[in-house]
Amino acid sequence: MSEHQGPHLVVLTGAGISAESGLKTFRDGDGLWENHRVQDVATPEAFARDPETVLRFYDARREQTRQATPNAAHRALAELEQAGFQVSVITQNIDDLHERAGSRDVLHLHGEILMSRSSADPNLRYPVGRKGIRLGDLCDQGSQLRPDVVWFGEPVPRYAQACEIVAEADLVLVVGTSLAVMPAAMLLDQAPIEAPCLLVDPQAESLVPRGVRAISQLASQGVPPLVEHWRQAGALWVPDWV
Repeated sequence: MSEHQGPHLVVLTGAGISAESGLKTFRDGDGLWENHRVQDVATPEAFARDPETVLRFYDARREQTRQATPNAAHRALAELEQAGFQVSVITQNIDDLHERAGSRDVLHLHGEILMSRSSADPNLRYPVGRKGIRLGDLCDQGSQLRPDVVWFGEPVPRYAQACEIVAEADLVLVVGTSLAVMPAAMLLDQAPIEAPCLLVDPQAESLVPRGVRAISQLASQGVPPLVEHWRQAGALWVPDWV
């Protein structure tokens, strides 16, 4: 995945890292996502029933993404890559904040909000312009375009690729996610037995799986010191203070 040959850090990121950049997640509150029931905006059934509402919803999320900026955690991970480490980011987030921070090796498990795809062929993908996606916008095969996101009830097509990446890790860093969403929750099982695993999350102590070390901090607080430690050491050693 990466041209770097240095130590390989695999980073699994979730909603917590993007939340610090102002992007909300429905899991933060009462099951609503920006005042919408998830069932009404994030399922294939919702799109079949009321495509205009779904498209408007994602147009608004897309604009929020464009207005958000990468935070210190995004930037630190990009800086580690620039320092010669191999950094593979596997994210559950659909925003482009990792890329805008400078990370070049990013796999989006749940799709990308700034892309559209064919309703008939998920391999037909197109950038979304400022006007968003409208009814009547068709792919090259004549099917309606939809957001390039994995909705509830749909398979995760990039999961096998993510497993291959995790299997090559020297160290796994989990940031801003409980890893409660399947199948992402099983990714840690793919890591080499000798690869240390760290979790950075405000609720890390209560979320941490067995064998994973907890850092109970926000992503922007917990990730930069780790990156600085690794840059100075030139290796992916677990700090004494973890």
